[in-house]
Amino acid sequence: MKKTEQLRQLLNSPETQFLMEAHSGLSAAIVEEAGFKGIWASGLSISASMGVRDNNELSWTQVLEQLEFMSDATSIPILVDGDTGYGNFNNARRLVMKLEQRGIAGVCIEDKLFPKTNSFINSTTQPLADADEFCGKIKAMKDIQRDDHFSVIARVEALIAGWGLEEALNRSEAYRLAGADAILIHSNRKDATEIEMFMKEWASRHPVVIVPTKYYTTPTPFFQKLGVNLIIWANHNMRASIVAMEKVTHQIFKEQSLIDVEPNIASLDKVFRLQRAEELQNAEKNYLPISVAQSGEAPC
Repeated sequence: MKKTEQLRQLLNSPETQFLMEAHSGLSAAIVEEAGFKGIWASGLSISASMGVRDNNELSWTQVLEQLEFMSDATSIPILVDGDTGYGNFNNARRLVMKLEQRGIAGVCIEDKLFPKTNSFINSTTQPLADADEFCGKIKAMKDIQRDDHFSVIARVEALIAGWGLEEALNRSEAYRLAGADAILIHSNRKDATEIEMFMKEWASRHPVVIVPTKYYTTPTPFFQKLGVNLIIWANHNMRASIVAMEKVTHQIFKEQSLIDVEPNIASLDKVFRLQRAEELQNAEKNYLPISVAQSGEAPC
C-alpha cells in the first residue's frame, strides 16, 4: 500500500490513530521502529534541529531536503507541517508537487500569514489569513496533486488567536467545502475544553486532527470518546534530544572522561543498525569484486 493510502486510512479510521514527531532521517527511523503507523514532520522541530527559529527562517527547499532523508529512511507515511504553504496559492501548490516527488503522504497548512510565528508565542496578536484566500489555497493544492490519496489538512488557528468557537467552526466548514481532507483544530489552553466544545458542534462531519501539546494532562480515552481521528505527538523527540544532549555534554565537560557516560548512551552498533549498515555490507558482497570487498577499498 502506498504511503498516501496509509495516511488516508489513518485519517478515516473509526479508531483514534497517532502520529509521532520526527525531524531527521534518524529520528524518523526510530519512530517507525517504535511501532508508530505514521510520522509528523514538525516545522518547529526541524527548525530547532537546524538552530533557527520557527518563523519560516528555513526556506521550503531546505525543509524539502530534510524530508527527503526522512522519507528514504522509512516505509510509513509522513505528514508534513507545511506552515502557511510558504506564500500564496502558487507557492502552496508548488510545494505539493515537490512533496509528492519525494514520497510524502500529506501536508498540513495553517490559516495564518507568511511568514508565520509559532502558535505558542504571543498567539492572540498573530493575524489570521482571510478565509476565502485560504480556501483558494486549499483548492489549488488539491487541484495540482497527482495522487488522489495525497492529503491536504487545514489547520484552524481561530481558537489559538482568540477569535472564538464560532469562527473556528465557520472556518473549518469553509475549508472542508474547499476540499481539505481533514481539519486540524488547534488550542493552547491547558485543558481540553475548547476541543470538547468544537467536537460536539462539529458532529463528526469530517476527520479531525488534534495536537495536545498544551493540554497533555487530558487522558487519551477522552479524545477517543469525542471522536478525534488522529492525535499528533508534535515535538517530543526534539525536546527529549535536547535534554539528553545537554546531560551528556555537561557530564563530559565536567568529568573530562567517558567512563560514566558510555553505559548510558546508545551503542555504536545501534547507530549502525539504524543507519542500515548491514544492508550496505550485503550489497558489497553482491556488487564489489571479492578482493575489493575484503580490502575495504573502493575500486578505481
